[in-house]
Amino acid sequence: MTSAATGDTGATDAFALTWLYVPGDRPEVVAKALVAGADVVVVDLEDAVAPDRKEYARAATADLLSEPSPLPVPVHVRVNALDSPESVTDLRTLAALPALSGIRLPKVTAPAQVVRAADRAPHIPLYALLESALAVEHAYAIATAHTALRGIALGEADLRADLGVRDDAGLDWPRSRVVLAARAADLAPPPQSVHPDVRDLAGLAASCAHGRALGFLGRAAIHPRQLPVIETAYLPTPEDIESAESVVKAAATHPGAQALPDGRFIDAAVVAAAHRTLTLARRR
Repeated sequence: MTSAATGDTGATDAFALTWLYVPGDRPEVVAKALVAGADVVVVDLEDAVAPDRKEYARAATADLLSEPSPLPVPVHVRVNALDSPESVTDLRTLAALPALSGIRLPKVTAPAQVVRAADRAPHIPLYALLESALAVEHAYAIATAHTALRGIALGEADLRADLGVRDDAGLDWPRSRVVLAARAADLAPPPQSVHPDVRDLAGLAASCAHGRALGFLGRAAIHPRQLPVIETAYLPTPEDIESAESVVKAAATHPGAQALPDGRFIDAAVVAAAHRTLTLARRR
């Protein structure tokens, strides 16, 4: 793990596949989540915590992250909505915690919100959650708002309600918009939003396959049983690995754009993608 106090988490984020959300007012659940197999644990101070439990959740989270000794995996914290008084206290509390690896900012709609968060919690990687039509419209501006911002992602439950979307296909355009904004801003590919039915593992796998086709990398989860499904869906297949190896080998032998014997045309971008595939494959 690389903490915000000691280094850059960007390289780790680029290949994280699972982000497990847990309620901040349940320290015993957080402790289990840290060893559940997720790449990143996200302690939630926002939607998962009742108003009368906010102060306790913040204190419990501060206690967890107050020691500089490494935790089993990186820990991020989702603060309360940025237009709420709670978020100011959240950010000031988190800014001093040595074991914190990142802060997730909910309901971001404008670049200025990211800048204010960076001022209140300096030197900590930030991640913006886009959960409304306005946020999606401002996706690239948000993604480039501050050097502390390391990633963006959709919050699909709120976005679905904001748009009045009933069919899941109605979210494909905003999904692609966020993938494009992240790439244009040179950020890691965004993870998918949570699949809310923790029992529907077949549906989760199918949704992950669709998300991968759209350009997402990995997914947020709300239960440990979802983690292996997400990881399997996003890891390269044997066919992916074989294809990537052939591209890398050809590029090493004959640098520059070229056509492979099977008819595929490769250039620098294709070679870079092949290297990313092989890096992911080493997780197996």
